[in-house]
Amino acid sequence: MLNDIVALYSSDPALFAGSVFLLGLLIGSFLNVVIYLLPIILEREWRSQAAEALSTGTALTQEPPPANPPERFTLSTPRSACPNCKAPITALQNIPVVSWLVLRGRCASCKAKISSRYPLVELATGVLSAWAAWHFGFGAPAACALLVTWALIALTGIDIDHQLLPDNITLPLMWAGLVSAVALGPAAAAALPVSPKDAIIGAAAGYISLWLVFHAFKLVTGKEGMGYGDFKLFAALGAWLGWKVLPLVIVLSAATGAILGILMIVLQGRDRRAPMPFGPYLAAAGWLAMMYGDTLLNGYLRISGLQH
Repeated sequence: MLNDIVALYSSDPALFAGSVFLLGLLIGSFLNVVIYLLPIILEREWRSQAAEALSTGTALTQEPPPANPPERFTLSTPRSACPNCKAPITALQNIPVVSWLVLRGRCASCKAKISSRYPLVELATGVLSAWAAWHFGFGAPAACALLVTWALIALTGIDIDHQLLPDNITLPLMWAGLVSAVALGPAAAAALPVSPKDAIIGAAAGYISLWLVFHAFKLVTGKEGMGYGDFKLFAALGAWLGWKVLPLVIVLSAATGAILGILMIVLQGRDRRAPMPFGPYLAAAGWLAMMYGDTLLNGYLRISGLQH
């Protein structure tokens, strides 16, 4: 049975991409939960740790003992509910994209508006997953590409909302790239996994390069230009894609960030001193490099005259 499924998907790229599209819609629904809940979970953990630290020094600081610990809060608990009326969301009301369209973007109970972001994340996850499946074909490289794609979508959403790239995602993503390089090795005609050597150098170069930029910028301006999460995300991209692609990723992300930043200042009146998350640009550039790194590099070399 399993051999038949493998043979079917291997011989029919369209069927494989279509199946992955449906899977991507379901994963996108889960990523919406991760984007919304993970920062809340982390904040509660930080508050709990701070309260515990204060409680150990109560005798010295005369601080009151911590309040009762917060209720259990995980990615699965409590059950999804409308943020306005707290009515539980049923399984039929949680079908990716379809439920939002049927409900016309409103809660079934109180008719409060539901953000269009939820179906957009689901649809984007489905489309990008199918795109990666079609590009790489059935096999280990496609599975790796899907893992990277889903992680980058989650990180993008969280960074946009909170200017935070959680270690809970960036570090496992980096280690998964290193382990895949060792366990699977480079695949023929595929961008990932890369060789163990390229993965290790890529992870180290990704982290150290942005760490140096961070401290140089801080030394010159006295300000912090980015967060440590950006270092870890860049290290994760280096672990998956290898060190050779990192210059392309940083150029694409910096150029995209500069262009969008200028547009937001000009068109929306955004304060140029207001911090802007860099993670989404790293994620987008990393995804493009994963899909079309060689093509983009060769195109740049031809345009610049470095390659004939």
